[in-house]
Amino acid sequence: MRYQPLDSSVFVANRARYTASLGSGSMAVFVASDQVPANGDAYHPYRPDSNLYWLSGIDQELTALLLFPDCPNPAYREVLFVRETSPELAVWEGPRHSREEASALSGIAQVLWEKDFETVLWTQAKYASDIHLALNENDRASASPVRSASQRLAGRLTNDFPLHRFHRASPALDRLRAVKSQEEVQTLQKAISITHNALLQALKVIRPGCMEYQVEAALAGSILGQGAEGFSFEPIIASGDHACILHYTRNAAPCKDGDLLLMDFGASYAHYAADLTRCIPVNGRFTPRQKEVYDAVLDVQRQAMDLLRPGRSLNDYNQESALIMQDAVLRLGLISSEDVAKQDPKSPAYKRYFPHGTGHFLGLDVHDVGARYESLQEGMVITCEPGLYIPEEGLGIRIENDVVVSAAGPVDLMKDLPIRTDEIEEAYHSAQRN
Repeated sequence: MRYQPLDSSVFVANRARYTASLGSGSMAVFVASDQVPANGDAYHPYRPDSNLYWLSGIDQELTALLLFPDCPNPAYREVLFVRETSPELAVWEGPRHSREEASALSGIAQVLWEKDFETVLWTQAKYASDIHLALNENDRASASPVRSASQRLAGRLTNDFPLHRFHRASPALDRLRAVKSQEEVQTLQKAISITHNALLQALKVIRPGCMEYQVEAALAGSILGQGAEGFSFEPIIASGDHACILHYTRNAAPCKDGDLLLMDFGASYAHYAADLTRCIPVNGRFTPRQKEVYDAVLDVQRQAMDLLRPGRSLNDYNQESALIMQDAVLRLGLISSEDVAKQDPKSPAYKRYFPHGTGHFLGLDVHDVGARYESLQEGMVITCEPGLYIPEEGLGIRIENDVVVSAAGPVDLMKDLPIRTDEIEEAYHSAQRN
C-alpha cells in the first residue's frame, strides 16, 4: 500500500467502542463496497466502505466482518473474511492480503477466506436474536438507483431470517466515527501536510494564461508523489466567475490576468480526507476590491472558527456563522438593512451571496458522518469555510480550514498554511522564484 497503515490497536479500539453499543444476543455484519464497473472490462478506482475500514483497517474488495460478542462459539465472536489470493490474480492484479497480513493489520485473530463468509454467517446467525447492518445513512447522501453490497446483504438476511430483529448500525457508528482518536487526528494532519505541499507546488504554475487543468495536474502530481491515494474529492480549480459555481469541476478554462483562482481540494491519506480552499490572484497581487472581499470572508472565518467548541451543535454553528456573514455582506454594501428587514426568513437576503453552510464533519469521508443536531464533542473535526460569491463582479471567494473541536478552544489543523492576503502573495512570489 502507498500509505503507512494505522496501528492495529486503533481498529481494535474502534471495534471495542462499537461492540459496547450492542445489546445482548446481537450480531453485526459489514461488507466491502463494490468494485464499480467503468467501460469494457475496466473498473473505477476502488474506495473501501468507510465503516468496514474504520472497524478493520482493510481496504480491499471482497472483505466482510462479523462481530458477535455473545456467540457461543468463541471462534466466531470476531471474524474477518478477505479475498483469497491466487497465482493468476497475482499476475493480473497483484496479490491480496494473506490471512496473516490481514490479521496483523486489523488485530483480528480469526481470519477466513471470503468464500466462507456466507456459510459462517448463515450458521452463526441462528444463535443471534438481533442483527445490526450498516447502510449509507449520511444525511447529505441522496437516493441512488444502484443497490449497494450492504443493501443486497440486508435484503437477503431479512428474507432468510424474518423472525430476527434487525437494527440500523449507522446511528451508533456515526456518533463513534465523528469523535476522532489521537491517531486519526495525526493521520488527518498527514493528509493536510501533503495538501499544503501540493498547494505550494501549484503556486509555481499559476500565472496569466495557464489553464485550470494545469494547476490541477500540479496538485495531483504532488499529492501522488507524497504517497497519498489521490484527491479526497473531485478538485475545484475555478478561475474568475467560475468560482461562483459552487461545485465547478470541469477545470478547463484559462486563468486570466486580474482574476482570482479558487482552489478547493485535499489529499486522501490512509483514506482520511483533507479539505482546503484558498484563493490565489492569478498575477500574484490582489486588487483592492478582491482584498476587501477576501478580508471580509477571512474575518467571518476567524469568528466562526471560535464557535467550534463542545456544547454547540453543527446546526447551531452553521446558523450562527450565517449571521456573522450577514453582517459582513451588509458592511460590503451587497445588501441593505432594508433588504434584511423585508427578507423571507426561509430565504435570507445574504443567501444570494452565501448560499451554503459554513462547515461539515470531516474524517474518512470528506463529508463525514455525524449528528448535526447534537452537541459537538472534543475530538470532532469540522471544516470552517465561509464564502462570498458575487457573479456580477466575476468574483468568488471561499476560505477553508480543518478544525478539531476542543474545550480549550478550536485547534486549527491548517494554521501553518498561508491564509492572509500578504501571506498568499508572498507564497506566490516565493514559489515563482523557485
